[in-house]
Amino acid sequence: MIEIKKIREDFPILQKKIYGKPLVYLDNAATTQKPRKVLDTVHEFYSTKNSNIHRGVHYLSEEASASYEDARETVKKFINAEKNSEIIFTQGTTDAVNLIAGSFGMSETTRAVSEHAQKHAQSFSSGSVFDTFIKKGNEIIVTEVEHHSNFVPWQMLCKDKGATLKILPVDNNGNLMIDSLKTLITDKTKLISLTYVSNVLGIINPIKEIIGMAHQHDIPVLIDGAQAVQHIPIDVQDLDCDFFAFSGHKMYAETGIGVLYGKQKWLDSMPPYRYGGGMISSVNLEKTSFLEPPLKFEAGTGNIAGAVSLKAAIEYINNIGIKKIAAYEKEVYDYAMEKLRNLPGVNVYGDSEKMCGAISFNLDNIHHYDAGSILDKMGIAVRTGEHCAEPLMKRYNIKGTVRASFAVYNTQEEVDKLVEGIKKVKEILQND
Repeated sequence: MIEIKKIREDFPILQKKIYGKPLVYLDNAATTQKPRKVLDTVHEFYSTKNSNIHRGVHYLSEEASASYEDARETVKKFINAEKNSEIIFTQGTTDAVNLIAGSFGMSETTRAVSEHAQKHAQSFSSGSVFDTFIKKGNEIIVTEVEHHSNFVPWQMLCKDKGATLKILPVDNNGNLMIDSLKTLITDKTKLISLTYVSNVLGIINPIKEIIGMAHQHDIPVLIDGAQAVQHIPIDVQDLDCDFFAFSGHKMYAETGIGVLYGKQKWLDSMPPYRYGGGMISSVNLEKTSFLEPPLKFEAGTGNIAGAVSLKAAIEYINNIGIKKIAAYEKEVYDYAMEKLRNLPGVNVYGDSEKMCGAISFNLDNIHHYDAGSILDKMGIAVRTGEHCAEPLMKRYNIKGTVRASFAVYNTQEEVDKLVEGIKKVKEILQND
């Protein structure tokens, strides 16, 4: 069991009062609060080590470079990647997904610039590695529950390339209709991209099963882990996913830092989709060649302090234990789910055996925005709206929801305050 009182003391913002009331922060799926360890680490970096990385020969640059690469090593161990070179620092999950979409969508002419990609093409049994990238007539599969960040890039890529975007639907409870995947997959399918945990419903998708099905057809799979990595243990080698993306700010680190994990064989063969300093092997007037992964995909000055903050956040999680966090959060989550489902006039969306993180609901005849605004006046922070998942909202024929989402510092007592707040909302608005 975790020491929840001590953990809450680690997060200074939880002492803040909103409209004179103690903060109940239940918007963690949007972003988590930061523990002192992260805040102090970032301050210490800027105070004592701040410099640009990799190319400097002076002391501060070498210190900053070591801190940046230490962060990469920490991430590798946290998700059990095989090599540091499989860890690419990005701006976040959105940036990571766009990196893959941009690379897969490049023209043959652009790809030819990368001699490194050409050299590794022979490692794929299908012939040229470029056969697996997106061309006219190809297909990409996503699901109906995706965040816009893992939907729109593929939609735009398919539109640009004359490819087809296929959608794996969900049933009325929000569970993926896995049997439909068997018919969606064809010899034209070149990528499957899906979320591990729905940012709206909190349903944990059976991604290992889906990855296994995809690999039977030699189809690579990208996992959006933004709502998973802070709640449950992640082992990319066990999952056997080809790519895994997540954001630091949803797991107690700074905003503007994220990770794309990719299997080495893919990263070797993919061309970069962004160009600039730090990823160049050689440039002359005729051609350019690039460094090997991960630097090949890290053009320009990265978010060095963000990477340092991510390392500190992972160390904070590791100090508690991700399995302990998962067990504790499940208690709070299950308690909240039971309380909300038993409230008259509250409609909770999504029902599955495995859930975590987020709970979405609406109140009868009350707009979600109005409910959220009144809860805010009681010091209760929730998210309202479509949660960047408009296709899922249309599946349920709703305009949006109220979403309560949880982190390691939330408590059952805070759930009770949410429940009392909802009762107050109903009392105020249904009596108008």
